[in-house]
Amino acid sequence: MDIILGWGILGWIIFGGIAGWIASKIMSTDAQQGIGLNIVVGIIGGLLGGWVLSLLGVDVAGGGLIFSMLTAILGACILLFAVKAISGRR
Repeated sequence: MDIILGWGILGWIIFGGIAGWIASKIMSTDAQQGIGLNIVVGIIGGLLGGWVLSLLGVDVAGGGLIFSMLTAILGACILLFAVKAISGRR
């Protein structure tokens, strides 16, 4: 069980890093972020994207790996947009 839990956390880190990096490229914030922030943005973006899509009535539970990645990228872009709007950076 510990091995599965360890790979689960590692999977979240890798998945979050990729999603956060892609979102930072889309939102032009890649130069301001390091790998740690990309991971955090991607993980929070996955949660935010899933929440937003569930509010719109989309079944996010059975979407698969590609749908999950797109959801995380969407949520990360929303998060980066909100941070840029609040901080006043362009």
